Amino acid sequence: METPRTRLASCSCGALRAQVSGEPLRVSICHCLNCQRRSGSVFAAQARFRREQVAVSGTSTSFVLVGDEGSRANFHFCPVCGATVYYQTEGAEESVVIPIGAFAEASFPAPTVSVYEHRMHAWVVPPPDAEHIS
Repeated sequence: METPRTRLASCSCGALRAQVSGEPLRVSICHCLNCQRRSGSVFAAQARFRREQVAVSGTSTSFVLVGDEGSRANFHFCPVCGATVYYQTEGAEESVVIPIGAFAEASFPAPTVSVYEHRMHAWVVPPPDAEHIS
């Protein structure tokens, strides 16, 4: 039997970590205004995992953000350096979402979904084989 791949996501200072076992359920990019502001970039890239695949260590501070359509996401970030390491979305409590950049792994799988493309900057080019949702 093959051993599941293990990845480690962490904040900038290393005080908050999420160890993940296995492959993500979904890898996506989001172009909504909240994700742009939260990430400090033109989109946010994240991977969704089953809750049982994720082991968090360290202390986090959380912030609940209400999305464009009224759903809530509870973001957990390091109280020392401020980097977001994981979040959970209302209605999908069985999963944990981790920003791809927290893995600092260039070989991470490419996004398969691109959402809120009506907010996408004109020069951004998502993977052509991704599902594109306006």
